Amino acid sequence: MRAKVHVFLKPGVLDVQGKAVENALHGLGWPQVEGVRVGKTIEFDLKAESAAEAEAEVKQMCEKLLANTVIESYRIEVA
Repeated sequence: MRAKVHVFLKPGVLDVQGKAVENALHGLGWPQVEGVRVGKTIEFDLKAESAAEAEAEVKQMCEKLLANTVIESYRIEVA
């Protein structure tokens, strides 16, 4: 199975990288851009008997390593 994890900062957490991208876009002529947030995507293959089992495994990975759940949220896709 192919797992894809989208990790992003929780609302209210300052996104310094997003602010830098927003400022750069303003400097390049797009002043209408606002509220830029930057996240990450992690993709990998995983052996599992079912999509439900794979999703449960990936959730454990996120809780232990892939996301800092104090300041980040995540979304899992399994196909």
